[in-house]
Amino acid sequence: MGQFNGLNLSLGNLSRLSQAQTRSISAENFTGEKGKGGMATEGTGANCARDLGRGWKISPSVVIKPGEVFTLADIDGPGAIQHIWMTPTGNWRFLIFRVYWDGQEQPSVECPLGDFFCSPARPWAPLVSLPVCVNPGSAFNCYWEMPFRKHCRMTVTNISDEQVTLFYQITYALTEVPEDAAYFHAQFRRANPLRYGEVYTILDGARGQGHYVGTYMFWGVNNNGWWGEGEIKFYMDGDKEFPTICGTGTEDYFCGSYNFENQQTHQYQEFTTPYSGLHQVIRPDGLYRSQMRFSMYRWHIMDPIRFRQDLRVTIQALGWRSGGRFLPLQDDISSVAYWYQALPTAPFPKLPDKDYLEII
Repeated sequence: MGQFNGLNLSLGNLSRLSQAQTRSISAENFTGEKGKGGMATEGTGANCARDLGRGWKISPSVVIKPGEVFTLADIDGPGAIQHIWMTPTGNWRFLIFRVYWDGQEQPSVECPLGDFFCSPARPWAPLVSLPVCVNPGSAFNCYWEMPFRKHCRMTVTNISDEQVTLFYQITYALTEVPEDAAYFHAQFRRANPLRYGEVYTILDGARGQGHYVGTYMFWGVNNNGWWGEGEIKFYMDGDKEFPTICGTGTEDYFCGSYNFENQQTHQYQEFTTPYSGLHQVIRPDGLYRSQMRFSMYRWHIMDPIRFRQDLRVTIQALGWRSGGRFLPLQDDISSVAYWYQALPTAPFPKLPDKDYLEII
């Protein structure tokens, strides 16, 4: 992703001046308008600030009722989202995050809020990477650059039966966007369980020119033994039976090796790096927590997968059976695919209902 108008900064050009204008949306300034922050007279903190008055943390958060669609951002462009911070209460799978670019009716981002930030299930697990950070106690941070030309609309839908409280801040720049800047996309999928002998689809239906920049997976294993022998495959620009890119194994794709095993302890070893990680291992407790579950991410920031016409991404679920043979697994697998492409956005598969989304 190249620099435009001093927006995409690095340590090498951080000192350069820019004509971009920084704005920020939160419950203290719902529109991000210049000079309009901290003016609330009512909100979730009003009672706490009753002795202090206006300007003293009157509206630090919002309450989203069951079934409500809350508009996080409604911004006229051109510009670019630079940072999103959120900390929600409730079930992170029951808050659906959507982003609409340039007036499209079809969202370009549609997935549970927790999954978008690589955190669908408690307990909280730290994640330290370049585009996504999950910090104590449930602080979700996104640094994916999201340019738009005409308009940006972000919403959160509460599909649970209980109201939730959401603290959030969205920082963006009003700036010119070059012709070759693409639009950010993210799509959620789940198979529970994956049918015997089928491959898991991470992404299908992406149309147009673009580049794939990341994968998050939450994997619940339903068999004993190692589960990650499966290959990831990238079918691009008309590939049919055979892909252009074929990986060597699940842990290899996520930049690990040999079962993610710590060779001293002979246990799974969590790790987080700027570009990849196994940041969460949920281990059985011998009573009600019966399944091994894993959270993994792989960011293609230095090695984006570029396509000109279309892209499909799949991964096999493979373990071992008797006789040194592969076993096709019937696991609980969910994922988020992250990519940039030119508009329009092709329709996504229908998001599963609440009961199918729930992690049990």
